[in-house]
Amino acid sequence: MKIMNKVFLTFLLLTFIACKGKKANNDENVVENSAVNKAVEKEKSKPETPEGMVWIPGGSFTQGAYDNDNLALQHEKPAHPVSVDGFFIDITEVTNAQFKKFVEATGYVTVAERKIDWEEMKKQVPPGTPKPHDSILQPGSLLFKGTTYTVTNLDDFYQWWEWKVGADWRHPRGPGSSIEGKDNYPVVHIAYEDALAYCKWAGRRLPTESEWEYAAKGGKLNSKFSWGKDDEKLKSAANTWQGEFPKTNTEEDGFDRLAPVQSFSPNAFGLYDMAGNVWEWTQDWYNVNYYKELIVAGEVKNPKGADQPFNPRNPYAKEKVIKGGSFLCNESYCASYRNSARMASTEDSGMEHLGFRTVATPEMLK
Repeated sequence: MKIMNKVFLTFLLLTFIACKGKKANNDENVVENSAVNKAVEKEKSKPETPEGMVWIPGGSFTQGAYDNDNLALQHEKPAHPVSVDGFFIDITEVTNAQFKKFVEATGYVTVAERKIDWEEMKKQVPPGTPKPHDSILQPGSLLFKGTTYTVTNLDDFYQWWEWKVGADWRHPRGPGSSIEGKDNYPVVHIAYEDALAYCKWAGRRLPTESEWEYAAKGGKLNSKFSWGKDDEKLKSAANTWQGEFPKTNTEEDGFDRLAPVQSFSPNAFGLYDMAGNVWEWTQDWYNVNYYKELIVAGEVKNPKGADQPFNPRNPYAKEKVIKGGSFLCNESYCASYRNSARMASTEDSGMEHLGFRTVATPEMLK
């Protein structure tokens, strides 16, 4: 039993981390006006917006948590200036119906459905970690199980998560469950590799962390949340956890776990679920030092993330940044329904509250 507990805890540790003014002379005015004209022309020449996506005009913003955000974690700091070019982004998370269409067209098998390769897995855990029993090393994914008691140590994720053999995107709650009647729910139990495969098929890519955060702000560049600054709107604006986490969810927002896409109002860009419901993959490596390094460079244009992953709490794993929080986010736990919130997940991880959405640039659509 101790070995089994250690194995489950290893899975969990590999999955989580913890939730210039006006110009002075005519020549300068000519330069400024010329830049504006070029931007306008570029906007006019962009391709027609693909179905199910929305255009996000490029711009500059401050990425990361502000000093007055008392819910922010250290890996969200320091806030730093960045700029992004315009791009198209999915209005919602990729749904079960969309992912099913991809699978039917390609025959793709997700990571959660494949036989587990212990030789590959053990590269991501400390040397000497014992091999789990074969009954555990079966295709599956992580499920939220909750607790029946008050949790005093919220760092011990094992208390409310379990490795479930047979859990995958078709069976989101494990064997016996299905997605029948849930075409408009976000697809979950999606590993990074799965998201990339879908993107390749669809002619899309995953957003960078900067693109995702810029889109979440909805043009309200100083906003803490995707809907603005008012934290009193949380229950009506996002699918999160109300009550005592992880014991009791009072479902004041209308949902216990996943919600169908478009269940809550969109942000000012017309994007749904940029807070809560499911975490979403980005293409950036997770590196705890990245923000500290980036701020030294001044405003960075179209940042692509760290060159390599680094997480001292998970030194053997290669992790990507995930954004947006999920239906499990609660102020006492991770409060990751904020725009600046970020977490990490190993590339081969699938979870009950992890999905994705895609982006496309004008160049990709030509």
